[in-house]
Amino acid sequence: MRDSSVKRNRQELIERLSLAIRASQNISDAFDERVAERLGINLTDLRGLDILSQRGSTTAGQLAEAMHLTSGAITTLVDRLEAAGYARRVRDSEDRRRVVVELTARAAETASLYEPLFNGSVELLKERTDEELLLMIDFLERGREMVEKELEKLERGEA
Repeated sequence: MRDSSVKRNRQELIERLSLAIRASQNISDAFDERVAERLGINLTDLRGLDILSQRGSTTAGQLAEAMHLTSGAITTLVDRLEAAGYARRVRDSEDRRRVVVELTARAAETASLYEPLFNGSVELLKERTDEELLLMIDFLERGREMVEKELEKLERGEA
């Protein structure tokens, strides 16, 4: 009896976690949509800003790869970000033949919209031990890898 109770409790915990992840993704998407709206750009452009923020200056090809977009789509995205004043194309300082996309000072201002979430997360994480933080990091990194593999399957038409 105890064994089935433990299994049921574990299954309930896994289902609860799965629902919590989905709900968190949904509210994060809604928040991002409002941020994009406030900035006068679309959600894909906002994702491009975030990737540039994480990675720093990068070529359009590298940005396209990170975003899983075609070269044509990334050119249009960078054009929109430039027109909105959030990014610019510049010659690579090491290889003048190469052009990189970098964020502008205006893009840095967008961080203020996410600052309350960052600060709130820091407060939540203060309650956790280093071991718990390492578990969360592991779960999120492995989860991202899993989603990336499934995305690649979808892009190849396998799923």
